[in-house]
Amino acid sequence: MTADSATKMSNDSTNAAAAKAPEGVAGAPNEAALLALMERTGYSMTQENGQRKYGGPPPGWEGLHPPRGCEVFVGKIPRDVYEDELVPVFESVGRIYQMRLMMDFDGKNRGYAFVMYTHKREAKRAVRELDNHEIRPGRPLGVCCSVDNCRLFIGGIPKMKKRDEILEEISKVTEGVLDVIVYASATDKTKNRGFAFIEYESHRAAAMARRKLMPGRIQLWGQQIAVDWAEPEMDVDEDVMETVKILYVRNLMIKTSEETIRKTFSQFGCVERVKKIRDYAFVHFTSREDAIRAMNSLNGTELEGSCLGVTLAKPVDKEQYARYRKAVKGSVTAEVQQLNYVYSCDPYTLAYYSYPYSALFGPNRDYFVKQYQSEIKSLPLSMRQVFKLSERSFPSIPEQ
Repeated sequence: MTADSATKMSNDSTNAAAAKAPEGVAGAPNEAALLALMERTGYSMTQENGQRKYGGPPPGWEGLHPPRGCEVFVGKIPRDVYEDELVPVFESVGRIYQMRLMMDFDGKNRGYAFVMYTHKREAKRAVRELDNHEIRPGRPLGVCCSVDNCRLFIGGIPKMKKRDEILEEISKVTEGVLDVIVYASATDKTKNRGFAFIEYESHRAAAMARRKLMPGRIQLWGQQIAVDWAEPEMDVDEDVMETVKILYVRNLMIKTSEETIRKTFSQFGCVERVKKIRDYAFVHFTSREDAIRAMNSLNGTELEGSCLGVTLAKPVDKEQYARYRKAVKGSVTAEVQQLNYVYSCDPYTLAYYSYPYSALFGPNRDYFVKQYQSEIKSLPLSMRQVFKLSERSFPSIPEQ
């Protein structure tokens, strides 16, 4: 074999390898390692819109797309670590449906990725076992559940508008609306609280709606609105929910007493205790079957002139809640710490429905605080005293 022939064969081999490597892999610093990974697992790898996708779906996949709760967020990734190092770690706890590594223009990663598993239990195992896992000596990863948020918070809604009117108006200007959740005022049940939560069919639909509804771009009912992401709902294991025997009751009248609530719910079984906070309450049953029967019978019925919303309460996982608190900005640290008293007494909530609990966190806090204060100031003095008694176990919100 001549030198020219050997050179030609080497060039042909290089060209064949380049042709085999997909865009985003070809020319990467660790191209050989990525190709070896693809050959070992049979997964595809493509790069688009600043992210490199591994799988999605995996080879031989015939089922539906994994449901919400199957994805984890991976942070603190060293910028020169790629799929050839990450995949072996994350596939050790479950079957990967897809990994999305965020990429920069210089070919390095941006320090974070999303890993979707085929089952929720695998995602939870990843959080449990791989959070703080050292991908390299002294370089621990941060792993937590990823929330595919499909809900928007919209403030500035005229208080006389009903749910159907809000749904109709929002559906005119945005696409993919599934539901609208509106709260009645604590002091006047004929009015809403000036805000609503809009549920969309997908995160993409919610993101597009948020962009369209940003202040200055559009008006609803002839006035400016406030829009932002709603606080995501904490995920609770189905096995855990099947043991819950505590009901969350919302939209109560402020004047409704715990004794009245107890009498109403005791028709369906033995009630251990009732804890009322402002215009919502937790009703503890001794039997789950009795709790279910009470929920099915009383949800949507009236009590002292107000239509009740009754659902199973969602237990707060202590470790998950601790991580949630740790992520809260310093500006609300004091309020968050005071919540320990509430949750040590009543460790149950609907992260979505438990106003004003979710008001203490995130982008909607200031709006909720103003609504809270305006409703208190609108009460007669005697009712203010009743209200403050019902708030003893709830963190105070200072005047602004």
